[in-house]
Amino acid sequence: MYAVIETGGKQYRVEVGTELEVELLDVEAGASMKFDRVLLVADGETAAIGRPVVANAEVEATVIGRDRGPKTIAFKYRPKARSRVKKGHRQELTLLRISDIVLDGHSAAADVKAAEEATKKDRAKLEEAARRQAAADAELAAKLAAEKPVKAPAKASAAKSAAAKQATAEKPAKASTAKAAAAQTSKTVSASKAKADTAAAEKPAAKKTTTAKAPAKRTTKKES
Repeated sequence: MYAVIETGGKQYRVEVGTELEVELLDVEAGASMKFDRVLLVADGETAAIGRPVVANAEVEATVIGRDRGPKTIAFKYRPKARSRVKKGHRQELTLLRISDIVLDGHSAAADVKAAEEATKKDRAKLEEAARRQAAADAELAAKLAAEKPVKAPAKASAAKSAAAKQATAEKPAKASTAKAAAAQTSKTVSASKAKADTAAAEKPAAKKTTTAKAPAKRTTKKES
């Protein structure tokens, strides 16, 4: 629900809880006051328009305090008369907070209060449901932990110990195989070196025999 009020020759659109600045009113801070000049009151899809004011409607407000508006400068200049007048002005204001809007006995503040209470109840219900769910989850987790003790770490430790034993058993075998491979390679290298030496020793003898046989063949040709 909102309303349009008139004060100080100006119109203001207000709701419950609205804070506004109006021109200075003769009231003290903390006091409550009512505006009788209500030009319009709207509640949802219905609206009451005043001619000029709405009957049986009023707006209540609480005075917060006083303030001063921004300075405005007024400057008057008359040409060829050497007349220049400069004035400054700060309007005195009253700070208000709208506390209620009433139309035909229906209070907007009561509606706002009922809505806030309903919101609080809904929030409390949601918090209670969240607490119950958390308690149920904790109880279920405790039951599962009691029924099925944790076995995964034991299995993991057993698997780790088995892997460590296998690794330690494989290390000597790998070392022995490496030594055997090294010995085999050394044997093959020595055998290849021996073959190369024998081949190098046999080659000069073959050459000498061929050179010795060549003159005999020539002599036989001459005799024939």
